Amino acid sequence: MNSKEKAQLLTRYQTVKQRIIQAEKEAGRTDPVTLLAVSKTKPLWMIDTLAEAGQRDFGENYVQEGVEKILASAERYPDLIWHFIGPIQSNKTKHIAQHFQWVHSIERFKIARRLNEQRPEQLPPLQVLIEVNISQEPSKSGVLPEAVLPLAQQIVDLPQLQLRGLMCIPQKADSLDAQRQPFHAMQQLLKQLQTELPGQPIDTLSMGMSADLEAAILEGATIVRIGTDIFGARDYGTTTPH
Repeated sequence: MNSKEKAQLLTRYQTVKQRIIQAEKEAGRTDPVTLLAVSKTKPLWMIDTLAEAGQRDFGENYVQEGVEKILASAERYPDLIWHFIGPIQSNKTKHIAQHFQWVHSIERFKIARRLNEQRPEQLPPLQVLIEVNISQEPSKSGVLPEAVLPLAQQIVDLPQLQLRGLMCIPQKADSLDAQRQPFHAMQQLLKQLQTELPGQPIDTLSMGMSADLEAAILEGATIVRIGTDIFGARDYGTTTPH
């Protein structure tokens, strides 16, 4: 790290924050959208730099890498909020349950049950989102829209988990209108959950990334997950995913 790299990181970060503020204005939003900085494969100095600048929410896709960063930053920045946003393997649920505060990628009750069983009782409930394959792409993770409610009904009975809402990664689209369509469908799914599960704190839509955050915010996103436009291009050659 040198001062030029640090300055470039902070410039990109502030640019993304301004995009979010502008999108909130255009959408007439009074509720602030949470910026989740997706720090997978990126070094600790970048997380430290953003934490110094006030960023608190960070997202990781790989369990071992994420846990290492959580432990390494805990003393300096104990108030960071760590979100697991990647695919979840059964043999990794224990580490996720012990170290993260949020999980965005629940798509099977088996995984939810394991996270519930392995969440330490002295910690607050794990905040979880159901991942939805909103574009119904065969290659994508997530449950189909019609399977959201049955899974949600099972999750709300798990005492160490708190169901907060939904997450998606829709099919790429070029125009703003095309980008908005799957996000609008997600907003409707969230409203359905709120109606069917009254009394639950279901209030979160994790959707929108570097290329489509404006469309997501227009359609009610409460968390946008931004990696490349903050940290720059991924370098998978220096980090072994786990």
